[in-house]
Amino acid sequence: MNAPRVERVLTTGLTFEQAEMDEREYWLSKTPTERLAALELLRQMNYGYDPATARLPRSLEILQR
Repeated sequence: MNAPRVERVLTTGLTFEQAEMDEREYWLSKTPTERLAALELLRQMNYGYDPATARLPRSLEILQR
């Protein structure tokens, strides 16, 4: 049996190094506030966001002296 033969190799898009540089330039062009907003959006997408539980719980504890 003959192994399949590759006659042409086509590449589309950017190489990893080119894409990494483009992404780095994109984020460096953003202000620190925009970067933090994007980070917060990714955090909410990853861990979920529920406004009802977003605050710290209130608790009252009475201490005896």
